[in-house]
Amino acid sequence: MSRTSVNDDEEESGVPVIIGGMVLDIHSTPSIPALPRTTTPGKVVYTLGGVARNVAHCVSMLGTRPYMISAVGHDMPGNLLLEHWKSNGLPVEGIRRGKDIETAVVCNMFDSEGELAAAVASVEAIEKYLTPEWIQQFKSKIRCAPVVMFDANLSPVALEATCRVAAQYSIPVWFEPVSVTKSKRVASVAKYITFASPNEDELIAMANAVCGGSVFHPVKIDYNEIKYSPELLFRMLEPAISVVLDSGIRVLVVTLGSYGVLLCSQGIFGFKKVGGFKRNKSSDFSKQLYEIVNSLCTPDRLFNTSIDDKSNNIFVVHYPAISASVVRLTGAGDCLVGGTLASICAGLDVMQSVAVGIAAAKAAVEAESNVPAEFNLASIADDARSAYFGSKAVFCKSML
Repeated sequence: MSRTSVNDDEEESGVPVIIGGMVLDIHSTPSIPALPRTTTPGKVVYTLGGVARNVAHCVSMLGTRPYMISAVGHDMPGNLLLEHWKSNGLPVEGIRRGKDIETAVVCNMFDSEGELAAAVASVEAIEKYLTPEWIQQFKSKIRCAPVVMFDANLSPVALEATCRVAAQYSIPVWFEPVSVTKSKRVASVAKYITFASPNEDELIAMANAVCGGSVFHPVKIDYNEIKYSPELLFRMLEPAISVVLDSGIRVLVVTLGSYGVLLCSQGIFGFKKVGGFKRNKSSDFSKQLYEIVNSLCTPDRLFNTSIDDKSNNIFVVHYPAISASVVRLTGAGDCLVGGTLASICAGLDVMQSVAVGIAAAKAAVEAESNVPAEFNLASIADDARSAYFGSKAVFCKSML
């Protein structure tokens, strides 16, 4: 029984709703440099994946019970994904199944350093079967949620339908871009989005999408030879950040790999607690996460959140990455989002929550699976403290 499970006859409300892909990942890692047009010796493993599934799994491992809305087939990948979900005591009513559904599968090939070298994705079923009609069946769950997170695997019409339901009940929404190509789907829903979590390439694609052109070009960040200051990183990305925030998105969590994270907010909103909800149930792990992190990471360290919220100002904080013994880099971004969401739901403010997200990302890169089999509360809290007190404010006083 997982730490977040409850009895079936218990009333459940106020849990985060997470919508998007449940995917079987096939990871192949060569033991020697791969040669073209021939097989290479190495290791091939099946890993449970999908951006939304990874985020939801991470949220559950950190003590918050998510409600997942997805689609899988009556096939081997679907059976593996669904059985794991059930074994963790998580609800499956939102997961659509059908004989015609081919469960999404992604085949990843890594280099010997653990970096993704190439990948093939077969995820059409997510777009086809996560329809607006299916999602709207769970309006009562969305209405009670502290936050709704969805990934960009959803079709544009499903994204918009989800946003409209959330907006109807004033529920904050989190957009996870998934890829450069799919991040462009933000254009039609930007005005509804509270949080988004792009990397630098997805950020540029989002900025071009909301502008309706090719105004911005990829920013080349050297992750090996050059040491960038937080201020320089922000200046390189500032035009795109400003445009995306001006489109209506309130908070950007820009992931920069070994350079950490930029937390960017239009006004002071991005550093406050989200909403005034109270959950009916809270696991011991979630309570302890809140108590320990809140005591170690004192609120309002960089900003007094009682100051006037001037929406024409951008507030930016840089968090450093935490040193890790890297096993595999997939899952890190998803666990950053999952750790942040679980912490927001536990009652921490956004700055504290992003610090926990960074700690969860560190744990992910040190694990073989996309989401660690277990999180150690003391380690998460200690790493969150390092990220929190390593953070540095960067200001831009006017929108472009």
